Amino acid sequence: MNRRALILSALAVGAAGFAGAAWYATRKPEVAEQPATDPRLVEALIRPHSPILGPADAPVTIVEFFDPACEACRAFHPIVKDIMKQHGDAVRVVIRYTPFHGETSEIAVRILEAARAQGMFERILEYILWGQPQWAAHGKMRPDVLYKMAVSAGLDHKAAQAQMQSAETGSVLEQDLADVNTVGVQKTPTFFVNGKPLERFGEAELRQLVASEVALLN
Repeated sequence: MNRRALILSALAVGAAGFAGAAWYATRKPEVAEQPATDPRLVEALIRPHSPILGPADAPVTIVEFFDPACEACRAFHPIVKDIMKQHGDAVRVVIRYTPFHGETSEIAVRILEAARAQGMFERILEYILWGQPQWAAHGKMRPDVLYKMAVSAGLDHKAAQAQMQSAETGSVLEQDLADVNTVGVQKTPTFFVNGKPLERFGEAELRQLVASEVALLN
């Protein structure tokens, strides 16, 4: 049995007895500098399986390459939510999994995919980001704590064990990692807006890029 299988098995055992932020990404938050003009690159930005926050048919799309264990991703999450609120039905967010923090990040992704299968993606996403300092503290990753948090937030333990290890979840991870390499993402969070990279990282810059794309709709 490999180490990943051992961890997943340990999570299952730990959850049975369960009663019931953080560090920067190892690669500092910046973004790709080249526009997504290559057809292969455009295809790699969004896949049919990618989780969507907001209206599925919104004309402006923020693609976020996201690591659940990344402190900068956690810090930008309320900013992204506020941008969506500001522009209403005009903006959606597509999440691309970028587990740069290794095995614990991958387990977090598997938990999110189980939550999505159970119709709880946004709830569990909010909960594990809120609790990130407890399970993704610098130098001390705690996947057992992460899993218990998800169960306490309502994730069905028995169903989640199968969903986390399913072929479908494995395929999502494999494709997202391949797309991370194709796009050339090296840091989290990395943002694209309607295929345009955020060339200078920052809250004001992201807000401006989204606003400029929304303005083009009028």
